Amino acid sequence: MTELRLAEPIWLLMSAPLLLATLISLRVERRGAVIYSSVRLLESLPITFAQRLKRRLPWLRFAGVSMVIIALARPQHGLKDFQIQTEGISIVMCMDRSGSMQALDFQLAGDRVDRLEAVKAVFHDFVAGKGGLPGRPDDQIGLVSFGGFAEAKAPLTLDHGALLDVLETVDIAQPVYDREGNVINRRYLEEERATAIGDAVALAVDRLRDSQAASKVIILLSDGENTAGAIEPQDAANAAESFGIKIYSIGVGATGTAPFRMIDPFGREQLVRQNVSLDEASLKMLAETTKGRYFNAKDTNALKEVYQDIDQLEKTRLEGRLYTEYRELFQWWLLPGLALIITELTLRCTRFRSLP
Repeated sequence: MTELRLAEPIWLLMSAPLLLATLISLRVERRGAVIYSSVRLLESLPITFAQRLKRRLPWLRFAGVSMVIIALARPQHGLKDFQIQTEGISIVMCMDRSGSMQALDFQLAGDRVDRLEAVKAVFHDFVAGKGGLPGRPDDQIGLVSFGGFAEAKAPLTLDHGALLDVLETVDIAQPVYDREGNVINRRYLEEERATAIGDAVALAVDRLRDSQAASKVIILLSDGENTAGAIEPQDAANAAESFGIKIYSIGVGATGTAPFRMIDPFGREQLVRQNVSLDEASLKMLAETTKGRYFNAKDTNALKEVYQDIDQLEKTRLEGRLYTEYRELFQWWLLPGLALIITELTLRCTRFRSLP
């Protein structure tokens, strides 16, 4: 939208006395300078173009001074715009990468996938805005992954493209074999089968505590129970609460059995059901301590619904502000006005100079 205005309109009050002065000037110029007994001989003479132009010199001055007055009133051209100010939320996603996340009880596009792959896909949609989720373009989002130990994968950032690239690197530890077929990273695999929930939450709190966002949130996603780490979940919850951080905890799957991919002695792949345990009590405690919420997601659709609920609970603050940027236009009136005044004075003092 565009807008025209006068920044100093009081100068327009000069227009009335200027018009009055011009009319008086015209009357004065019509009076004879020399008195003759008779002007009949002169009445028959033709009126030249120069004479007509001379009679209009006061109007030339009037036009010039009027334009100067308009310039003094400071005409301005403004461009109106409606600006949206956003106040985003700081979010750290704590993603479980322990061995139990290999359970094949989720689906994507009709294909059986493990829990971690489903979690990564839905979190991708949560950040980028796909699959019916609106996205979080104005939020700073970080990523922590954890198994037997917690690892900060990405700091709080608005560069969601880079964040999602890092997300793809989160994976479940796999065995590494030597030439004889022996597992050479067995100790590491045993550590990664554990789940350090308390350490992951504490690391997320450390990332969020200095954030200036009005709302700070941890989304904790796990399918197990706290079996490793140096920090207890209760202590981590107390730390989060002290910094005003809310925890939305998501339990993936349920306690019972779930199918896992196994390789038999003949090298054939098969699905074997194994026991899994979900510590809902600890996840609920983390949420309740920090005034957050606990959710349970037993399949991909339920996981999407959880993120939709979080979107409703944690909305980015929007504030509209109408502003106008003005550009000065006085020069377009001042320069022509001065040119008209100078032209009138020049003509009056030269070609149209009157005697006496």
